[in-house]
Parts: sequence; C-alpha cells; structure tokens
Amino acid sequence: MPESAPAAADDGALVRRSMSGDIRAFELLYRKHVGRVHGAILRIVGMNHARAEELTQDAFVRAWQKLGGFRFESAFSTWLYRLGVNVALMDLRGGNGEQNVEDEVLELAAGGDVPFCAGERSDLEQAVAKLPPRARAVLVLHDVEGWKHEEIANELGMAIGSSKAQLHRARGLVRKLLGAAA
Repeated sequence: MPESAPAAADDGALVRRSMSGDIRAFELLYRKHVGRVHGAILRIVGMNHARAEELTQDAFVRAWQKLGGFRFESAFSTWLYRLGVNVALMDLRGGNGEQNVEDEVLELAAGGDVPFCAGERSDLEQAVAKLPPRARAVLVLHDVEGWKHEEIANELGMAIGSSKAQLHRARGLVRKLLGAAA
C-alpha cells in the first residue's frame, strides 16, 4: 500500500488539520472512509441507494460539524463509522426507514452494485431489504457489522431482550423469504 500504510497516523494528522479548518484534509478523510460508512448505511436502510447517498452526505456534514468534539480516544475511522450508523438509525427512528422495497428489488435485479458483500447473492440482499426497518437494523448491526446486543439496544432505545427477539424474528423472516424464493 503506497500512501495509506500508516493509516491511523495519517488520520490523526488529517483530523488535526481539519480541526484547524483545512477543508482539503477533511476531503482526504472523506475519500478514505466514505466507502465503509456508505456500505453500513446502505445495509441499514435496506439497500435504498438514494437514501443511503443522502444519509452518507449527512453523516459527513455532521462529522465536519462535530469534529471539534473528537477526543482521539479511539480511531477516527471508528468514530466516523459510528456517527454514520447513528445517522442511519436516527433516520429509521424518524419514520423515514420505510421505502418502496419493490423499486429497490427491481434495481438490484437490474444489476445494481453488490453492496451487501461480494459473495452474497441478490436474493439474500432482497430478503434483507424486505425486512421491517427495526428488524433489518438489528440484523445488519449484529450479523453484518458485529455489534453486541447491548450496543444495539442502546442505539435503538430498546431492551436487550427486544434486540435478541428482533434478531430472531429477522433471521426467521430471511429464512422464510429465501425458502419462498427457492
């Protein structure tokens, strides 16, 4: 890797420059991290590409606005990723998590990006996209992003048991949807 080998050190320097108003440094941070943030948001919003683009931009605007609050206690990438996920979750809580799933399924069937992960088939993406928003959020955060139920419950404002129940429900619905597709 040519320039990005010392990634954490580069991020620290870029964050410090950004904090002092260097927009070019923030642009470099954006280019470096936009893929991961967008991917997480895209999965949380059920593969709604247009909504994911909007929320990704919102996340980076908020990151710029809140940059002064970054305390260097964790990696910048972790802070930014968490901020992006929170933007998507706030959108779900605000009732904007519902989308026209049929349009999204048609887009995937027409050969859209492979946003879930490179090895997954389109039918799995479609099944996850069809889940109710909170069940989808729990499934994505737990099974794809690796969050613990305690973190999910805290972020979604639910009991830990509810997070576990939503995960169980989501997995059952995905199995049912995939079984119906077979």
